[in-house]
Amino acid sequence: MIIYLHGFDSTSPGNHDKVLQLQFIDSDVRFLNYSTLHPKHDMQHLLKEVHKLLETSNDPQPLICGVGLGGYWAERIGFLSGIKQVMLNPNLHPERNMEGKIDRPEEYEDILTKCVTNFRKKNTGNCLCILSTHDEVLDNQQTKDALDQFYDIIWDEKESHKFAKISQHLQKIKAFKAQ
Repeated sequence: MIIYLHGFDSTSPGNHDKVLQLQFIDSDVRFLNYSTLHPKHDMQHLLKEVHKLLETSNDPQPLICGVGLGGYWAERIGFLSGIKQVMLNPNLHPERNMEGKIDRPEEYEDILTKCVTNFRKKNTGNCLCILSTHDEVLDNQQTKDALDQFYDIIWDEKESHKFAKISQHLQKIKAFKAQ
């Protein structure tokens, strides 16, 4: 089973395209929708929904995958749920760059202070990060610098922030899921 988390734009047709592409790895891909506007509520909702999905799945190696803001949540929810994660152009600091877009960006700061201490160190090797060199929204060099000591980083030379096409990375994602 692969759980897919959309980014800030939950209605983008690209989400459906990514779900279809992920089905080449696993026919059981679950799209999880969340508000994006209320971080504390989103975290509770995602934890509860992921827990339900895991209880109903017999997949011994489930995976959670997210793009942008979905990558932020995939890393945290996956860690807390004990499953592997794949992040594509993750938004590591929505508390800084989502101001004016969401109601309470400061809640991300609160989530950060309440998170497990050194969670990335404890999560080492359980997350795969795919970064675009042409991300027009985020500085992925900073993202790489924050993550490369914990996770494998794959660079993509063609895609933009929303990662319309992930098919070129499916074999690596599949191998990571199977490890």
